[in-house]
Parts: sequence; C-alpha cells; structure tokens
Amino acid sequence: MTRNSAQEWKDMHHQVGLREGLEQGLAQGIERGVEQGSTAEARNILLRQLRRRFGEVPAEIETRLNGASREQLEDWIDRVYEVETVAAVFD
Repeated sequence: MTRNSAQEWKDMHHQVGLREGLEQGLAQGIERGVEQGSTAEARNILLRQLRRRFGEVPAEIETRLNGASREQLEDWIDRVYEVETVAAVFD
C-alpha cells in the first residue's frame, strides 16, 4: 500500500510539473508572438514613412529593416522627418 501511495504521489506531482511547464511555455510563446507582431508593425510603419518622404526604398535598406530590433525601428521612425535623405535616417 505504501508503494502504491508513493507512486500515486509521484504521478500526481509529475502531472502538476507537466501542467506548469506547458502553462509557462504557452505564456512565453504568446509573449514572443506579441513582440514579433509589434516589431513587424513598426517595420511596416517605417517603410511607409520612408516611401512617403523619400520615394522608393532601396532593397538593402529593406533588408536592414528586416533584421532590426523594435527599439532600433522606433528610433528610425522618429528620425524620418528630421533628416534630408533616406540614408541619414540610419546614420
């Protein structure tokens, strides 16, 4: 009987651990998804601003935007109307 009780206790705690791990993984996944979505949104805003201000955006700049962090994109968004050339946005 003690062996069965110990096994039941072990199984119960194993299930609790699995549930907690799944919940934590789900929360992290949601957080990453929101972050990626907001980075994509910032990239799209910046591209739109660049096109409206300077016309066609060179492919190498679009490539650079695709690799940028949200913070960097936000800095560039702030600079679009402070500079005279598209290249100066990224200086």
